[in-house]
Amino acid sequence: MSAPVLPRVPRIRPRPPVNVLVGIDPVHCRPAHDAAGLGAHHRIRHAVFVAEQGLFTGSDADAHDARTDVIHVLALHAGRPAGAVRLYPTGPGEWLGDRLAVLPEFRAANIGAPLVRCAVAAAGARGARLMRAHVQVANERFFHRLGWRTDGPVETYVGHPHVPMCIEPAALCPWLAGTTPR
Repeated sequence: MSAPVLPRVPRIRPRPPVNVLVGIDPVHCRPAHDAAGLGAHHRIRHAVFVAEQGLFTGSDADAHDARTDVIHVLALHAGRPAGAVRLYPTGPGEWLGDRLAVLPEFRAANIGAPLVRCAVAAAGARGARLMRAHVQVANERFFHRLGWRTDGPVETYVGHPHVPMCIEPAALCPWLAGTTPR
């Protein structure tokens, strides 16, 4: 009697390693303080608002960028600059967030939500009771999912239709405003 013929098991071939960070969020948002961080922040804004969307000609930089109370937030995805947002006070207890930009190659990587949350938290930590933004119409639903509310009819902002929106920073993160214990 002959030995039973076993099916041939295919040989396992090595594959290149997959870049997965298990249990680690690859997105890190932080204020840009040094020249490298500010440069990356402005390059992202230029790539999105000037080169891609054509909202500005030449540069999207304005007088607000030179203010000392402006916070330029940079989002890194696995260490690579991926998004940016700018925020600054507009009056007692009020802040404005603007220039939210995510590079096209990172738009599926959930960069926008952490950027918006970081901006709201930063404003709230600095005493903001209300944060406002002029949001492109296509992004209104995204902001609603983050707790923002529509604050008026569609208006023209930088020559294009935008929706005025607002949020109370303490409502998003009460412990940042010192209103609840951690």
